[in-house]
Amino acid sequence: MPKVTYVDHEGRASAVEVELGDNVMHGAVYNGIDGITGECGGGLSCATCHCYVDEDWVETVGGPSSQAEEELLEAVAAELRPGSRLCCQIEMTPALDGLVVHMPEHQF
Repeated sequence: MPKVTYVDHEGRASAVEVELGDNVMHGAVYNGIDGITGECGGGLSCATCHCYVDEDWVETVGGPSSQAEEELLEAVAAELRPGSRLCCQIEMTPALDGLVVHMPEHQF
């Protein structure tokens, strides 16, 4: 399984395996990673899975996957940055093995 490294706002990193086809938000929630809430369960309606894709991965991951994601990103609680994504919209593929995402200081 591919691995994702989640880095909290204080710089602590946790690497976990995330099943192919699942999303980065589920990887955090299912493995007890603090900093990703995912209140809507990945339904693209809450923006509590905001993350910053590491700059080394921005090109591979790409930008927001839909107009709905773009609109929700405009309302996130933390600073919006060029690598901002909702991690419920990042589906794990073999190309994302080793992905690094950073969590904002808060989701609310």
